[in-house]
Amino acid sequence: MDGAHTLERCREVTEEVLQTVFNELYTQRVMLEGMLLKPNMVLPGLSCPNQESVDEVADATVKCLLRTVPAAVPGVAFLSGGQSGELASARLNVMNVRFKSRLPWALAFSFARAIQQPALEIWRGQDTNVKAAQQALLHRARCNKAARRGTYDAAMERIDRESAPRGGSPTKSSMST
Repeated sequence: MDGAHTLERCREVTEEVLQTVFNELYTQRVMLEGMLLKPNMVLPGLSCPNQESVDEVADATVKCLLRTVPAAVPGVAFLSGGQSGELASARLNVMNVRFKSRLPWALAFSFARAIQQPALEIWRGQDTNVKAAQQALLHRARCNKAARRGTYDAAMERIDRESAPRGGSPTKSSMST
């Protein structure tokens, strides 16, 4: 997320915005059971000198959501906010590992940039890069699936990088683990 704001400032603003959103949804009689929320994670700005840990981001994000998102909402699908795929997976994983049993809604990604960007960077519009880009997309999908289940580990990234062909994409055999 662009800016120099702190994690705490992001939490304050996100909480205020979500409170306003749900007040308006209530006023408009929106059936919360029929919606998905697509918020940001609570993050410091990319220019902020203090970049909190994965655990601190997970704690701040879940605390903010618990204070503002009604239990009737079935799911929260995070926007990437400019995070790398690896960092976004790690943060979602921690939320699901540490808080899943206490959350009234499912936590996942609204994939967009976090899952697509690595594949797009590899592809660059070149037919010769299609297979490698597809493998990168599959890799991010598998990492995000693991993060959603709370089984993601950063080693998933290293293993795939070490076994990737020179083009930088994971091999089919490395993707099956």
